[in-house]
Amino acid sequence: MNTYQNPYMSFDGITPEEYTFLQQATASLTENQARTFMSFYASKRRNPQDIMFATLAGFLGVSGVQRFMTDQIGMGILYFFTAGFCFIGTIVDLINYKTIANDYNRQMAYESFNIAKMSN
Repeated sequence: MNTYQNPYMSFDGITPEEYTFLQQATASLTENQARTFMSFYASKRRNPQDIMFATLAGFLGVSGVQRFMTDQIGMGILYFFTAGFCFIGTIVDLINYKTIANDYNRQMAYESFNIAKMSN
């Protein structure tokens, strides 16, 4: 019986690209550093489905929430005041929500990796 559980599988909505990236990024970390990485990354990571639901909220009059969630404040303000570029930008974001989430999560993984490397 294998009692080892992969810690990355505990993330909701993890994509194969994100899983592969996380495995490669944490391969050189010690066990303590990997725990530090996981705690920081888990707190900063965004679920792709959450990004999709925030994008759908743009059709209800609250455009740009997905951009605020991914720390793109300027784009969020622009989406908000232009109704998601007259819904065209919102439709594009709805199609590309996984890419938006993966790009943000990759950036947060880099930050978490650097914090973990400095911890020991």
